[in-house]
Amino acid sequence: MRDQVGAPGAQRICALLVARLRIPSFVVTLSFFLALQGLMLLIIGEGGTIPIRNETVLKIQNGNLPVWAGWVLAIVIVGGYALSSMMSRRTRTARGLPVPAMSVWLLKLAALAIPTLVITFLLNGERSLRPAIISIKGVPYIVPIIAVLLLVLTFVLGRTAFGRHVYAVGGNAEAARRAGINVARIRVACFAVGSFMAAFAGILFASKDASISPSTGGSSTLLYAVGAAVIGGTSLFGGRGKVSDAVIGGLVVAVIGNGLPLITQQSGIQFGVTGLVLLVAAGVDALSRSRSAASGL
Repeated sequence: MRDQVGAPGAQRICALLVARLRIPSFVVTLSFFLALQGLMLLIIGEGGTIPIRNETVLKIQNGNLPVWAGWVLAIVIVGGYALSSMMSRRTRTARGLPVPAMSVWLLKLAALAIPTLVITFLLNGERSLRPAIISIKGVPYIVPIIAVLLLVLTFVLGRTAFGRHVYAVGGNAEAARRAGINVARIRVACFAVGSFMAAFAGILFASKDASISPSTGGSSTLLYAVGAAVIGGTSLFGGRGKVSDAVIGGLVVAVIGNGLPLITQQSGIQFGVTGLVLLVAAGVDALSRSRSAASGL
């Protein structure tokens, strides 16, 4: 976790290298990723392991909400979406803007409500194989944490000037600069947000494994990080994508990572399938962007 927690300082340096020296951000990020992996090896040793004993950190990934709190969370999610979308419809109607049909709104609401309630029901059930010894039921703490991050980051990107500037810089940095946007500042701010998320991800990783070892954060972590965004629909060329895209892509990667070992134990097949899915997603993104450019959109 230490290399992840040390990420904020390193990411500030990354941001300056990208914003001022114009080094490709992927190259800079990969370089610091490898360097911080080396730093972790120097700190904890080649075969060392640091156990995590902080109860608060451990509960993030291993603790569960009370059953009643899980149902309250589900109702808040569904009710909040229904209320916000209805208010948006009324606002657009009052301003004379087109709105989707009520049937479409009901379908979207049902598409959110049914999975949310079903998943809550399953999570609130007893999941322990030996309930007499230990009981495991309730929505995990990590679910509302991810939900809050999703809502906050989605609001920032979709409803603030900063979010619009991020999309503008990602789509065409030169056009954004000519429009009066401080491109370097936006890039530094994006790396700062990325450093926060990297540090938080390190805490989640430590909470899940209850320890940190030299292998933590290595292996296929970088592949999964890039794959989650691309598979979800975020454009590699910039200017398009949502926070929910990364969440959806992460779910797809998690399904592949957890489902393939049940089918085959060969690591080569698992990496091959994951790489193929990533390649297909990147290809679809490239074709979509080419068609958009051809049509002038």
